[in-house]
Amino acid sequence: MRIDLHTHSTASDGTDTPAELVANAAAAGLDVIALTDHDTVGGHREAVDALPEGLTLVTGAELSCRVDGVSMHLLAYLFDPADAEFAQARERVRDDRVPRAREMIRKLRALDVPITWERVARIAGDGSVGRPHVAAALVELGVVPTVSDAFTPEWLGHGGRASAKKHELDPFEAIRLVKAAGGVTVFAHPAAVKRGAVVPESTIAALAAAGLDGVEVDHMDHDGPTRARLRGLARELDLLTTGSSDYHGSRKPIELGACTTDPEIYGEITRRATGAFPVPGAGGAVRR
Repeated sequence: MRIDLHTHSTASDGTDTPAELVANAAAAGLDVIALTDHDTVGGHREAVDALPEGLTLVTGAELSCRVDGVSMHLLAYLFDPADAEFAQARERVRDDRVPRAREMIRKLRALDVPITWERVARIAGDGSVGRPHVAAALVELGVVPTVSDAFTPEWLGHGGRASAKKHELDPFEAIRLVKAAGGVTVFAHPAAVKRGAVVPESTIAALAAAGLDGVEVDHMDHDGPTRARLRGLARELDLLTTGSSDYHGSRKPIELGACTTDPEIYGEITRRATGAFPVPGAGGAVRR
């Protein structure tokens, strides 16, 4: 089995619609794909309705969190999307995205970048607007050559000249919310130092004690020694280890299935989940 547990669609900051995403996943030879858009489940229904035969969909979300001043992302899988408290928490994060994007645009214009809200909103389309859409606008304007080049201290990186704060969940509270909704939690790209500051291993240990289920080890932002170190830490803390592409379509140079999760780990994730079940086959509703 080929299992990719971290992808994005146009419901957040990917370039594939949810329907295109599952079609492309099947064409790439995947057996299981998780749709984990940022702080939203808005793409789940379309993905389920378009699900090709032979591909299984894991419903999820990537949660924006912050601990001790450091931003981090938490992957949540197979939770009940109707859980009221968790749904309200996700909504609060999404509601802060528009003012944050507008503040980044204001700072960029002060740096003589001719960016506009209209351009960023066009790029975002129906998705939840975020930094990648502002970054894509900088690429369009020729300010930076790639989206990745926008995520630096010179531009939109954490603490950068045009960065702006946003509402983020406390990861300990996020773990509680996901667990209460029957879901499973995995720390996304925990050692992606190229993105900025990362949390120390002591914090990962504290998160594990609070109920964190796993860490994403095989990821494009982790080199070989980093992956080995994370696997050792996961063994010490009795955490699951996952792998995934973090696919964003044409917005990032990574292919579906570039990194994958061991089938036994996937099986354990599905055994732990009680809020929802993987959806197999050609469409159908998410069962709870």
